[in-house]
Amino acid sequence: MSTVTTTDRETKPKGFGAGGPNNGSRKNGGGDGGDKNRNYKPTPDKYRLGIWLGIASIVMMFMAITSALVIRQGDDWSPISIPSALWLSTSVLFASSFTIEWARRSLKRGMNDLFKRWLSATMLLGVLFVAGQLLAWRQLVLSGIFLSTNPHSSFFYLMTGLHGLHLLGGIIALSWIVFGAWRNRFSKEQTMAVDATAIYWHFMDILWIYLFLLLFVWRN
Repeated sequence: MSTVTTTDRETKPKGFGAGGPNNGSRKNGGGDGGDKNRNYKPTPDKYRLGIWLGIASIVMMFMAITSALVIRQGDDWSPISIPSALWLSTSVLFASSFTIEWARRSLKRGMNDLFKRWLSATMLLGVLFVAGQLLAWRQLVLSGIFLSTNPHSSFFYLMTGLHGLHLLGGIIALSWIVFGAWRNRFSKEQTMAVDATAIYWHFMDILWIYLFLLLFVWRN
């Protein structure tokens, strides 16, 4: 008597399970489209476009506040004196505009050590500027000048506060770049981010000059 043994290999249809020809493509989402999306990286033009769009929105916001300031001026407008701390914070911000430009140029020339030092100095100066703004507010409070004291003080607190918040955003961006640079994890994307951050930082400097002239020179 003979015994016939039938295995699963003989009865299992082709293309079923792990051996199927289309199984891998279904797992990958039907092609390489997902890989293309994962490998997408922004170009320098898109970095610059993003930062300019952000700057445009900030300009529109401050123009709206400026219009409100011009309309609000009247008999009850009582100009406040410039807090002494404001002169210090202004000079610090001007110095930071030079340091970030020196950092950017050092990076383009391949002088990474200088780049790290200048960029770190810019971040430190930015923090000192914010501290100087808080000190200027404290000086006004000690002098009895508050947000609701008069229209001029209200616009001063509002405009300088908004400027400080936007500068704080630039400090956060600088912190991320400095952290990557000192850990020698600097990539092409971070190089593009330095250019975008430098543009934003210079804009913050120009905006501060505008606010200073508007609040303390124009019609005061």
